[in-house]
Amino acid sequence: MFSRWVPAVLLLTAACGGSEPAITPDASPDSPPRTITNASDVPIDGLPHSEVVDFVVGDDLFGLPFRAVDGLGPLFIRTSCASCHEEGSRGPGLVQKMAVVGEDGITPSDDQSALAFGHTVREGMAAGAVTGITAPPGATIKLSIRLGPAVLGRGYLEAIEDSEILRVEAEQATRTDAIRGKAARTTFASVPNPDTSFSTYRQGDPVIGRFGLKSRIATIDDFTADAYQGDMGMTTPMRPVELANPDGLLDDQRTGVDLDIAHVDRVAFYIRRIAIPKRVGLTEQGAALFEQVACAACHVPTLKTRATYPIAKLAGIDAPVYTDLLLHDMGTALADGLTDSVATSAQWRTAPLIGLRFARTYLHDGRAHSVAEAVTAHDGEARASVLAFQALSQDDQRALIEFVEAL
Repeated sequence: MFSRWVPAVLLLTAACGGSEPAITPDASPDSPPRTITNASDVPIDGLPHSEVVDFVVGDDLFGLPFRAVDGLGPLFIRTSCASCHEEGSRGPGLVQKMAVVGEDGITPSDDQSALAFGHTVREGMAAGAVTGITAPPGATIKLSIRLGPAVLGRGYLEAIEDSEILRVEAEQATRTDAIRGKAARTTFASVPNPDTSFSTYRQGDPVIGRFGLKSRIATIDDFTADAYQGDMGMTTPMRPVELANPDGLLDDQRTGVDLDIAHVDRVAFYIRRIAIPKRVGLTEQGAALFEQVACAACHVPTLKTRATYPIAKLAGIDAPVYTDLLLHDMGTALADGLTDSVATSAQWRTAPLIGLRFARTYLHDGRAHSVAEAVTAHDGEARASVLAFQALSQDDQRALIEFVEAL
């Protein structure tokens, strides 16, 4: 984790050199913070020392493994945040999902009653649990995998104006090709955080989702509390109820709420301030090809953040996130049989292309082992882009892949 090498980072911020990308970020006050360290899981540049210290505290809590005595369970998937987002990056932990589907193997059945305890496999047991949640026999169940996505640069995503997301949605509605992204118009599910600095949402309020592989969550503190409850069985004031389980257990070894709101806020503080890793090797040729084959239509290079976002370094800037935060139909091969909030079986949020050079697998389930495999696995709305990529010369394909790999 970050705290193992804080002194090195402080030295690097004073003296780090190295080559610069061919596309040099604008150094104006409105440009994003520049990351000068060649590393993942570091704070955005220019934070005051006190915030760097708090970042390290949150990073340590992010990696903290929980035990039954801490409130782990009754059922759980992993014991820490970092087990699914190691060093802020992708995986290695994963979640297995299940859905009752029709004869085609991907269309959700109207009757999901066979999955009485939800659509997530939970086999870890604590606090007296003796029955995990697994796929039931006798039903047509589609099993799928979701790798823990990176949390790098997520403060930038939270800071993006809702109006920016809706602007891109409206622009795509006028395109002459098949690209038609949809904003994830969902509702706020948590008990509100007493700290209203980042949002004033109440339970049931309409929100535009941007976190999660199908964009069902709108804020980082809600994302944090949801993960504690769903992945570790750790309740918080924002998500105070243990999930239903086959043993009917209503609590765990730690009576009542397991983690206080300060714990959620410290972890959210860390996630909000993780930098977008330094990008080296971006070329004008690669950027032009990225635009030419319409990758940039969905992986929008920059989106505007709101001027009132509480982290000044992320407020009112063009955030280099390479996503539109919209849901897109990616075709039947990538469909998982789940309707997740407002997303259909084949719809996925456009993945932010952040920290890809630290990735070893790609797509939501890691099925692609190279950027080229990931590109050609796109279908549905992106089919024309795949064909355009395949029509490029080998040299141009290589230039485009190297551009994406540098993100």
